[in-house]
Amino acid sequence: MEHVQAALSRRFGALLIDWLLCLLIAGAFADPVREPWLAPGILVVEYALFVGFFTQTVGMKLMRIRCVSLDTGTALGVPRALLRGVVMLPLVTALIMDSNQRGLHDKAAGSVVVSA
Repeated sequence: MEHVQAALSRRFGALLIDWLLCLLIAGAFADPVREPWLAPGILVVEYALFVGFFTQTVGMKLMRIRCVSLDTGTALGVPRALLRGVVMLPLVTALIMDSNQRGLHDKAAGSVVVSA
C-alpha cells in the first residue's frame, strides 16, 4: 500500500504536544519529579488508546498526521499501538530511521505516520 509520509517536523511537533499534555496531566495527580514514571506511563497509555482506536493522539490531530498500519492503512489496534509507544519511550528508537523515515518503533508495530 502506498503512503504519503508525514514530515519529520510535524511528527516531532506532535510528540512535543503529547509530551507536554502528559506532563500537565501527571502534574495534576503527582509531582512529576518525585514520580518520574507517571508522565511516560500516561504517554504510553495515550498512544495505546488513541493511536490504537483512532489513528491519532491529540498532538497528531493538531499537526494533521496519523499513524496507521503499513499493510492496511487502518488503525493499528491497541496491542500494536501499545508496543509502538513502549518501544518509542527511549526516544532514540524514534531517531533511528530507515530510508523511508520509519523509526524502530514504527518497524516493531508495523506502522507508518502519514499526513491526515
